[in-house]
Amino acid sequence: MSEENLCVCGSGLAPDACCAAILNGSRKAATAEQLMRARYAAYAAADIDFLYNSSGPDVQREFDRESSRRWAEGSEWSGIDVLATERGGEADDEGIVEFIARYSVNGTAFEHHERSLFRKLDGEWKFIDGELVKPKPIVREEPKVGRNDPCPCGSGKKYKKCCGK
Repeated sequence: MSEENLCVCGSGLAPDACCAAILNGSRKAATAEQLMRARYAAYAAADIDFLYNSSGPDVQREFDRESSRRWAEGSEWSGIDVLATERGGEADDEGIVEFIARYSVNGTAFEHHERSLFRKLDGEWKFIDGELVKPKPIVREEPKVGRNDPCPCGSGKKYKKCCGK
């Protein structure tokens, strides 16, 4: 099957066997990850009704349809990587899915890294909350060399007059 015939969620399945069936309501998401992937597909298709309906009550109260529509339609969606899942299987009532969604706006690429909480409400998976994952700070292996410190190359010169030029 060619890539253009695969679901946008990156599952490797045909859309009808994957997110399209969840988006059109012919079947429910069986796991938290399936709902996460369907929500990504909904953003790619600007299916705002699905995004609203697949959210829990607290998210629905704060849901801004117009803002969500503008973001979805104004973005070019280029993929999602599911990094980890905790619980969220068919027999569970709660689960967490960590993912990175890639998209671009006006040619600028972005990555949205999130840990999302899903819960079964009335037997159906719903998005409850998301927490952004911040990048880990860069930690130096060696101590920082100041401008007036001796150059670490061993030349005997100050760093600013040697390798720091």
